[in-house]
Amino acid sequence: MLANAVRRMVDITVAVLVLVVGLPLLVAVAVAVRVRLGSPVLFRQRRLGLGGRPFDLVKFRTMRDPAPGREAPEFDTERLPRFGQVLRSTSVDELPSMLNLLRGDITLVGPRPLPEQYWTRYRGDEYERFWVKPGLTGLAQINGRNTVEWDQRLALDVQYVRTRSLRSDLSILIKTIPVVLGRAGVNHTEGVTMHALPTDRP
Repeated sequence: MLANAVRRMVDITVAVLVLVVGLPLLVAVAVAVRVRLGSPVLFRQRRLGLGGRPFDLVKFRTMRDPAPGREAPEFDTERLPRFGQVLRSTSVDELPSMLNLLRGDITLVGPRPLPEQYWTRYRGDEYERFWVKPGLTGLAQINGRNTVEWDQRLALDVQYVRTRSLRSDLSILIKTIPVVLGRAGVNHTEGVTMHALPTDRP
């Protein structure tokens, strides 16, 4: 399909440009993460991609190791230092994800890739999100980012899949710029990270 070929060409171009031009920044951030947060410098998490196939998403580490017994999400606030907050709010933590973009695990625009363990927690048409590749940004990201509750967030993913076009992708990319520059919606209203998708959804 021509549209997908265009998306892939753009993905490769953007990934190469960011990795080459941004190399000094990548190195500087990697050193800073190693000094401030320790190793590993990169955070890897199993996420679900096109067709529900898992892949390892790569980001810069932003959180300290949890204290014994305090691994749950409600303790994320104490694990996320100011340095990590800055990486997240500026989306600099996602620069290593350019490797996923280059490999074709993700694309620029699409439903955000979510953890592998969420597979059984989706309901009905929410599985349509796996008809396309996950993206670095999407409808949910320009409509509240992490402040959007799960039902609305997943509904926006389905809406994107059903109305997907190159024009809509371009519109989402343009609208993403002020969201990132304004650091809007980085933290959930109940904490510094989005709470997990519930297991007991109706």
